[in-house]
Amino acid sequence: MKTKKIEQVLTPPAPHMVGDGFRVHNFIPYGKGMSMERMSPFIMMDYNSKFYFSPTDELRGVGVHPHRGFETVTIAYKGKVAHHDSSGNSGVIGEGDVQWMTAASGILHKEYHEEQFSKEGGDFQMVQLWVNLPAKDKMTKPKYQGIINSEINKHKLPNGDGIIEVIAGEYNGTPGTATTFTPVNLFNAKLNKGATATFNFPANHNSALLVIEGSISVNDSENVPADNFLLFANEGEEFTIKASEDSIVLILSGEPINEPIVAHGPFVMNTQEEIIQAFDDVNMGRFGYLE
Repeated sequence: MKTKKIEQVLTPPAPHMVGDGFRVHNFIPYGKGMSMERMSPFIMMDYNSKFYFSPTDELRGVGVHPHRGFETVTIAYKGKVAHHDSSGNSGVIGEGDVQWMTAASGILHKEYHEEQFSKEGGDFQMVQLWVNLPAKDKMTKPKYQGIINSEINKHKLPNGDGIIEVIAGEYNGTPGTATTFTPVNLFNAKLNKGATATFNFPANHNSALLVIEGSISVNDSENVPADNFLLFANEGEEFTIKASEDSIVLILSGEPINEPIVAHGPFVMNTQEEIIQAFDDVNMGRFGYLE
């Protein structure tokens, strides 16, 4: 098994606000080499690194907005976020939970800090990924997977080294909890200090990791501290991480969707004509209704 080559390690870019509730670093797309195509099927990653929000009676977040052509995956590490959409889905996720929303043919959506969390304030830390859909699935019916942490399948590492939470895909025989349209592996590696874990993904799959907490070394060569993003080259299949301290690492890998990407704001389609149609459909009320 050939070792995966490390392409680059990215420090967090300057944060910006999404609405008034999400203070994020945008890792995908980012800089010269990190286009939507480079990390397909992952076409966007916003990382809300740990940030303290003061108590308020106002619900901070993002108001009603449309989506079409992809999925949003929100992984909660600290704090609580609530959401509603025009398909009638709603939910709250807290520490360790995942919200996997398939916008597909189109929905209206809003997301905001959960009411009690807003009133009490506290540390807030989340990742939101946009996962592209292939052309044949872009206009399928929207759906929602609200996955609480107890429902996420967990692979125990030997010697009490920690666990791998298998959100999607498969790790050493443990299947992921979420269903996906294309091959995607999405894990939380929760490792105790000194623990190691090895991962294997096809060489042509786009693979990366984000250190959520702690610090790690990768392939006994590259030290990666918290809040840094490591991109693997499309060479080799195997890599090993070792926790320099108690650590949480988000691992992502997926088969690229080799189709044109035309993105404009909240829409990700294959042609400019489809983008224009999406705007027309929103304006005509075809995405439903949401206050």
